[in-house]
Amino acid sequence: MTTANKLTLVRIALIPVFLGVLYAGFPGSRYVALAVFIIASLTDTLDGYIARHYNQITNFGKFMDPLADKVLVMSAMCWYVEEGKMPGWVLAIVLLREFAVSGMRMVAVEQGKVIAAAWSGKVKTACTMVCLCLMMVPIPGWLNTVCIIIILATTIYSGIEYFYKNREVFKNAD
Repeated sequence: MTTANKLTLVRIALIPVFLGVLYAGFPGSRYVALAVFIIASLTDTLDGYIARHYNQITNFGKFMDPLADKVLVMSAMCWYVEEGKMPGWVLAIVLLREFAVSGMRMVAVEQGKVIAAAWSGKVKTACTMVCLCLMMVPIPGWLNTVCIIIILATTIYSGIEYFYKNREVFKNAD
């Protein structure tokens, strides 16, 4: 198992730790959860760098890395919805984009094409993770709203860009 894949597995293992700390609700639990979330988020950057720089790109990594990111982000967003810090419809839009892009990638694979992650998708992931970190600490309501708007805007933009740039995938799909 490569170092990059081990880091992805660490990120996956940190997800239940992150949620467990949040739900434990002890004094300072949000700050501990924030530290866990930041560490998990940083493993995403680090495993990608290691995979590319040291030629550790594997099929396992191609599958598990984006899945780990999605589960980490969705876990945090579900908690925010439950806490009333984010409307459920925002989570629904993010989920719709993720399912739609994943579905498009599956159609492309059937045609022998690979759709690489676009720059806007990487920006969306980074913005979402930063905003989720900000929302973990006490911030004014207006800043919470700004974070939600940034998450929505980057999600919608990157989703539209993926579909526009890869629209040929659907021209021959039956």
